[in-house]
Amino acid sequence: MTPDQKFARYVKISLAGFIVLFLYFVIADLYMPVTPQARVYHPVVQVTPQVSGRVTDVLVTNNQAVEKQQALFKINDEPFELAVQQAELAYDDAKLQNQRLDSSVKAIEAQLAAAQAKLHEQTLLFERGESLLKKRSISDQEYETINANYQSSKANVAAIEAQLSEAKLARGKIGDDNLALRHAQNQLEQAKLNLSYTTVTADTDGKTANLQVTPGTYANKGQPLMAIVANKADLVADFREKSLVHVQIGSTAKVSFDALPGKVFTGKIVSFEAGVSDGQLNANGLLSATESSNRWVRDAQRQRIHIQLDEHQMLAKFPSGARATVQLLPDSSIGSWFASMQIRFISVLHFIY
Repeated sequence: MTPDQKFARYVKISLAGFIVLFLYFVIADLYMPVTPQARVYHPVVQVTPQVSGRVTDVLVTNNQAVEKQQALFKINDEPFELAVQQAELAYDDAKLQNQRLDSSVKAIEAQLAAAQAKLHEQTLLFERGESLLKKRSISDQEYETINANYQSSKANVAAIEAQLSEAKLARGKIGDDNLALRHAQNQLEQAKLNLSYTTVTADTDGKTANLQVTPGTYANKGQPLMAIVANKADLVADFREKSLVHVQIGSTAKVSFDALPGKVFTGKIVSFEAGVSDGQLNANGLLSATESSNRWVRDAQRQRIHIQLDEHQMLAKFPSGARATVQLLPDSSIGSWFASMQIRFISVLHFIY
């Protein structure tokens, strides 16, 4: 075989190999897609004080494992203890004020009883005066005096009844349903709640991160001072849209983590992301902007899926942001074998890069 024939043979073999590899990648991308764009995410909870004050004690260190409701740091509680005492005094004052109102109600009720007795007396005199006037036994002037006294007694009873009604309204309900007591009780409970906020606790199990507080730091209400990386973790992978045509929820996935080269874990798809930020429209009052590109073939859009490993506790061992490679397996046994070999080859490459 001449050198030209050998060269032509190598060219044909190379072209054939290129075509085979090209077809393999096209088919693999459709039926057994793989992506290196996968990460482990942990929910991050911001630790934010709910009251303002100077920090007196920090009870944890950075990257320390903590449990839910564990104390993290304390804020000077003296002003809040004074606020509780003031609220307690206001509550006692409300009870004392109700006692004063009770005494006032009883006094007005006594005045009303006396006025009603007086009215009864004047009513009898008025009835007798009318009878005597018909008989012309008394003068018109005497009758007018009797009538005036009678009308005055009626007005006096009406005035005292109005005072009694106003006093009862000011007193309100009897017992714990009294409005003044409820207001005072509410202020007391709020003061106690604020006092409890001086000890800042963890909202979830996890590890502390980015600890930015030391004794003497002034903590402002609503300003985060540290974070807790929750133990719960989520594995997400971004695939090109066309690569997800033949997969669905429950499809098998193989995962290789950069932190554990050579190891492959099995999982399944548990959900598809509802959308990406590129698909979000903001009603900002402006006209819509069209996409413009001079490229004949645009960049493929990626969609996100969520994967759950068969070893549920494995993800919690990885830090938030850990990288992974995800291989999706087709339903066919031959395709699954090729896909498994593909992800194992990639996992071995992680020893190198």
